[in-house]
Amino acid sequence: MAEAVTHTGPLVELAGVVRDYGTRVITRALAGVDLIVERGELAALMGPSGSGKSTLLQVLGLLDRPTAGRVRIAGRDTASLSDRELTAFRGDTIGFVFQFHHLLPAFTALENVAMPVWGRLGRLRPGDRAHARELLVAVGLADRLDNRATDLSGGQQQRVAIARALMRDPPLLLADEPTGNLDTASGDQVFELFRRFNRERGTTCLVVTHDPRIAERCDRVIELVDGAIAADRRRR
Repeated sequence: MAEAVTHTGPLVELAGVVRDYGTRVITRALAGVDLIVERGELAALMGPSGSGKSTLLQVLGLLDRPTAGRVRIAGRDTASLSDRELTAFRGDTIGFVFQFHHLLPAFTALENVAMPVWGRLGRLRPGDRAHARELLVAVGLADRLDNRATDLSGGQQQRVAIARALMRDPPLLLADEPTGNLDTASGDQVFELFRRFNRERGTTCLVVTHDPRIAERCDRVIELVDGAIAADRRRR
């Protein structure tokens, strides 16, 4: 976590990032993306289907390496990291929220939130349970700590997923269509959590969305077309 804490420059720096798939027939998903995301930004990533949004999020989230170009997160050139180092750095630096929450149905809300630490250490310390409890209180689920995932509504499950993504206090939160599977009211509540953590904790958030209502409430809207940034508008 030291790199993320001590580095004071942009949190995310992409330079000329290309991602190709295939061997005989090459499909170019990202075509030379240059992107800087400053600390404390809440940005929306938009674009038509097939524009490269999910690929860009995978590269940003260090789940996929680019074919060419440079990816720096919290000042760290990720190309220099081994797979093992990359996994550790990703766990310390980046939280993920997806359209489908991927909670473990046999576990309680609190256990699901604590899972990033539990999976890493093989156990939970008393402070970990307290931190998981604090996060569930923060997302409005103080009365659902011991409910299994299957006993929660879709909006409640997504709030658990957000708390889980914040369990290790990452400076960067990446969300892929986090409201896409929810009704309007639940989606608004989930987005407000991103805004709240962004303002209160300084968490940098990049949210992939197709919903213009969500995008309008972000500080910045980045539009991707054919694997390249077509527009980049800041609202403040």
